[in-house]
Amino acid sequence: MSDNNVDPSGNTEAFRAFTHAPQPEPAASKTPLIVTGVVVAVVVVALIVWLVS
Repeated sequence: MSDNNVDPSGNTEAFRAFTHAPQPEPAASKTPLIVTGVVVAVVVVALIVWLVS
């Protein structure tokens, strides 16, 4: 004889665990690093041009 009474709490608990799971943090942006590198490069080139002239 099969069991016709299905306990929905198993699926509900799995869904709740899935929805309450911590979200992974997004990857850090490299834009500030790139901007800083460009600014440093411009300052170095300007310093070299100023020293040569």
